[in-house]
Amino acid sequence: MLVTTTERIPGKEYDILGEVFGVTTQSRNMFSDFGAGIKSMVGGEVKGYTKMLMTSREEAIARLKRNAEELGADAVVMMRFDSGSIANDMQSVVAYGTAVKFK
Repeated sequence: MLVTTTERIPGKEYDILGEVFGVTTQSRNMFSDFGAGIKSMVGGEVKGYTKMLMTSREEAIARLKRNAEELGADAVVMMRFDSGSIANDMQSVVAYGTAVKFK
């Protein structure tokens, strides 16, 4: 499944099937929160959170692809990410875009 952030795919004509998305919500663990608290005092990357966000993005894309496949799509164009915090200890990531079928 081709996923692109561009509106057009060079050399391809397609019909639009509709919007697709993939969402995941991850919880931070006690050890990551402790490490983040220390990092906020001394500065630097909070690797536990970085790993959590990377995993969340990968899972959101995988779910986006499954949603597009269910519609019979060949690709997803204009893919974007959005994210947000929930209750100060969870992070939600959504990947969304437009499913298309090649002519």
